[in-house]
Amino acid sequence: MDAPIPAGTRRAAIRAAKGEAPFDLLLTGGTVVDVALGELRPADIGVVGGLIASVHRPGSRSDAVEVHDVTGRFLSPGFVDSHLHFESSFMAPADYASTVVPHGTLTTVWDPHELANVLGVPGVRWAVEQSRGLPLRVLVAAPSCVPSAPGLEMAGAEIGPEEMTEMLSWPEVSGIAEVMDMAGVLSGSARMEGIVAAGMASGKNVNGHARDLIGPALQAYAAAGVTSDHEIMGPEDFLQKLRAGLTVELRGSHDAVLPGVVAAINALPALPPNLVTCTDDVFPDELVEKGGLRDTLARLVAHGLPPIHALKMATLHAALRLKRDDIGLLGPGRRAEIVVLSDLPGMVVERVYVSGKLVARDGTMLAPLPRGFAADAPRDTMRIPPQPARAFALRPHGITNGKVRLPVVGGARVVHWAEVEVEVRDSVAAVPPGHALIAILHRHGRRDPSPVICLADGWGEPRGAVATTISHDNHNLLVIGREPEDMAAAANALIACGGGMSVARAGVVEAVLPLPVAGLLAETPPHETAAAFARLREAAGAVMDWKPPFRVFRGITGISLACNPGPHPTDLGIADAALGTVRDPAMPLPAMASE
Repeated sequence: MDAPIPAGTRRAAIRAAKGEAPFDLLLTGGTVVDVALGELRPADIGVVGGLIASVHRPGSRSDAVEVHDVTGRFLSPGFVDSHLHFESSFMAPADYASTVVPHGTLTTVWDPHELANVLGVPGVRWAVEQSRGLPLRVLVAAPSCVPSAPGLEMAGAEIGPEEMTEMLSWPEVSGIAEVMDMAGVLSGSARMEGIVAAGMASGKNVNGHARDLIGPALQAYAAAGVTSDHEIMGPEDFLQKLRAGLTVELRGSHDAVLPGVVAAINALPALPPNLVTCTDDVFPDELVEKGGLRDTLARLVAHGLPPIHALKMATLHAALRLKRDDIGLLGPGRRAEIVVLSDLPGMVVERVYVSGKLVARDGTMLAPLPRGFAADAPRDTMRIPPQPARAFALRPHGITNGKVRLPVVGGARVVHWAEVEVEVRDSVAAVPPGHALIAILHRHGRRDPSPVICLADGWGEPRGAVATTISHDNHNLLVIGREPEDMAAAANALIACGGGMSVARAGVVEAVLPLPVAGLLAETPPHETAAAFARLREAAGAVMDWKPPFRVFRGITGISLACNPGPHPTDLGIADAALGTVRDPAMPLPAMASE
């Protein structure tokens, strides 16, 4: 999609704009959403090749090889998803494109740090190669945090300043992906200083991950050279980051945050130009059903944001962030990437034009995209032998029978340190009421894969076990449950199929979603993947008690995100990025002073 516009095409567009030659395509009767002026105005659009040649008064031209009547429809630039991970939808680029292009997303900024945490730089190169030849512009952001929290976890690879410099030299790379090692940035670690410096030297964007950073810490993070953030937790957090000059990538994956943020936007005297939209992480059933960024825009409008503001954030503002003046606006000289909306507030996409050609209608591609994986796709990434049930028992150090206090990961998404007294019999700790076990198994072949097991009190009492190799961002094998037999069954199902997600109950596997490519991506078509995931999510709901907004299925995949503040289970123990420490979850704590 980013091939240079041939000089002959531009000359032909000039002649057509002057009325000296017909257009290749003429869209008539529509209302243009002018995201520059913030107005809706009737206008016809003339296209030559892949270029918009003219946006002019309705009915003033009829000379065109092809005329499409879009009366009663709204014409928008193609949507730009400013930050996302294809891996969260379990889809390779072609499958992702076939799902989102019919819903208006024509440009994506893909951070393949899930692939990179499993495969390193070769995973990023694979991502680039898989993104070629699509009707979706895939701008790859070079993963900056592999691992996300050095010393607190072990991923499948490591990326430092030298590897970052290499990736930034690739023309397909638009900048540095979210800088998640906040502790490293704030402490001035040589690794993170070198990575951010490489981004600034390249002239490309340095994207951020400023979870829970406010006040002096936020100012310091921005001063380091990071220029964006999508980790918005509420209105005050949102406003502080805008005022710090960061480009805020307002994401749709955390719907509970949106009402307060929309109210804050509407209270401002003007829409900030450093405000864009993104999806970040979308599961496959939601993506297939709702269309990705289109759904985010519709929800923003439903919460009270004016539709033109929503579209401006997803088009012109995003193009400015990307330093692109060929997209993001419907105007002469821009690329002919046009989204036809039948319902503006609902963001209902009826037709999509790419390079001046109609490619999708009513939510479906007009021509299927080639799909499938080559024989050399990265499939062999589960380097763990089958595990016996006894491996999932929590065995406190130094005690055979009696009582002992152990550390606990408290909470779900918002976590805190806790502790609990447990009964130990025959060296095995009984799981207290209201608690669960979380096990992390290193799966990349770089250290002992034996389960590291900790107690958690943010997940209730599972009646079975859920296992996943989608576990941000080290993507080791994570299992949550209470009974070792359930946990072993769920884990072994993924070891056998090369990774994915599974649910077990009473020692029997009830659902499994294979993700054999890097333990992250499915090989099935999007609708099959979505249906399989929906079945797995239903099975998980039968063994887990969800309590939105934090104790939700999505939370299981993020509980091991060690770069975020507070305790998080990793393959090294219970990590805390704020403290820079890893605690052995089986090491007894000193008795309480009152005991």
